Amino acid sequence: MCGGFTCSKNALIALNILYVMIGFLLIGVGVYARAASVVTNLPIVGGILACGVILICISMLGLAGAVKHHQVMLFFYMIILFMLFLIQFSIASSCLAVNSVQQQQFAEHGWKTVPPQLRKQVQDSFLCCGFNATTPTTSVVNVNSNTDDEEPSCEIINRECCVNAKDPLCHCEPCGPLLEGKIDYAFKLCGGLGIFFSFTEVLAVFLARRYRNQHDPCYLPARAVFPHNYQY
Repeated sequence: MCGGFTCSKNALIALNILYVMIGFLLIGVGVYARAASVVTNLPIVGGILACGVILICISMLGLAGAVKHHQVMLFFYMIILFMLFLIQFSIASSCLAVNSVQQQQFAEHGWKTVPPQLRKQVQDSFLCCGFNATTPTTSVVNVNSNTDDEEPSCEIINRECCVNAKDPLCHCEPCGPLLEGKIDYAFKLCGGLGIFFSFTEVLAVFLARRYRNQHDPCYLPARAVFPHNYQY
């Protein structure tokens, strides 16, 4: 019967197996992105790998607790998963609530903090120069720092953009407006997926709580095993 001990156990095991598969998928995406140089920013790849490893560890705890019907494991599984739900739901809601102006502010701040190589990669991919009209388009080197804080030059990109242009002042468009649609899509996608998976975590907490309070039919009460020891 659905809702009984066996049904709750199988549903909890299946849900945690799904989490394990998603965790390995995140790890695979992170490894592939780093190996294929799709994403060259190491913090991004490290964050993807960390999310995959954490998700697998939590899922393994839930699987062990579900298979063994272990009260302590299921209790800590519920607590950790509920805390993860609160964090994930808050972040996902924030992603959906961010407007276009705030998205541009976040994107511009990220543009200024990423390495120059990544900025050059974006400019080469989208044939744009700088983030907006106020972003410097010439090479700038920070002489007070030991490392090169060089703004990628737009001379080569401008020649590619204005190959058939007759205007001597022709230059490429800034990258900000070109990335606006992709940034909005990324925020909406992250928010939608975060909301969806946060509700699956609520389902997992509910199943774990229900399964934890149910009696295992394989272990009969002492009254049923030794009825002659009890007087009625």
